[in-house]
Amino acid sequence: MAYTLPSDADQRPVTIDGAGTLGRRIAAVYAAAGSNVRIFDVSAGQRQAARGYAEAHIGEIQQTLGLRPDRAGRVEDTGRLQDAVAGAWMVIEAVPENAGLKTEVFGELDRLAEADAILASNSSSLPSSQLISSVGHPERVLNTHYYQPPELNCVELMSCGRTDPGIIDALMARIPRYGLVPFRVRRESDGFIFNRIWAAIKRECLMVVEEGVAAPEDVDEMWKIFTRPGIPPFRLMDRVGLDVVLAIEEHYASVRPGIPEGPRKLLRSYLEQGRLGVKSGRGFYDEPG
Repeated sequence: MAYTLPSDADQRPVTIDGAGTLGRRIAAVYAAAGSNVRIFDVSAGQRQAARGYAEAHIGEIQQTLGLRPDRAGRVEDTGRLQDAVAGAWMVIEAVPENAGLKTEVFGELDRLAEADAILASNSSSLPSSQLISSVGHPERVLNTHYYQPPELNCVELMSCGRTDPGIIDALMARIPRYGLVPFRVRRESDGFIFNRIWAAIKRECLMVVEEGVAAPEDVDEMWKIFTRPGIPPFRLMDRVGLDVVLAIEEHYASVRPGIPEGPRKLLRSYLEQGRLGVKSGRGFYDEPG
């Protein structure tokens, strides 16, 4: 039977295992939206600082994310993992980016958390498939990758390979309640969605400067000009024309050995369907008019 969210989830806390920079931000967002939150960390100083941060930033986060709950959630901290996870409908792991440590943590969470609790990793680089060797119920484990909420309020959801699809469906529907925007990662991917895109942008920016093509401040000024209108990449490619985009990519491939073929294959598949973008009325998007 596919997973369904517990009917009493609104009355149950969210637990954050790890009180570092992201752990405390995640805790603050859930509390700002009205959920009770428990923070666990082996360091008393870290978890107390995380609780203080969450409580101090609730009002600011509510304003940033447009949250208007009947009440803010209560934030607690504890040095006993068993106490932290008791009754929680979701436990979010936010410990340091170490596969061995995270694997050990998930083994403990699987043993201690409620049978219907979702076990989520906030890892920015490690697929949860690499963290479940000590887990008896991998069907409740997945990646929920948060960036830097509240300003960067997206969350990427990626299966561990054995995640009950109902969990991802439930979180896609549930997470917007907290002022967060969920994105489904459709297959396992190192770096998820945006980190892969950012890696390519960052690398090319560094190359432009290292090769003496431009100074860092010029790159930044051009970035501001191009991002100011808010035109996203696939909409922009539709405007340019996918035939033109392909021609540019073919040129780059001819002068830079090693550029992957996949993007050009994708573009060719669209052109074969007559999807050239705005000029043909269809590209990545079906264009109005």
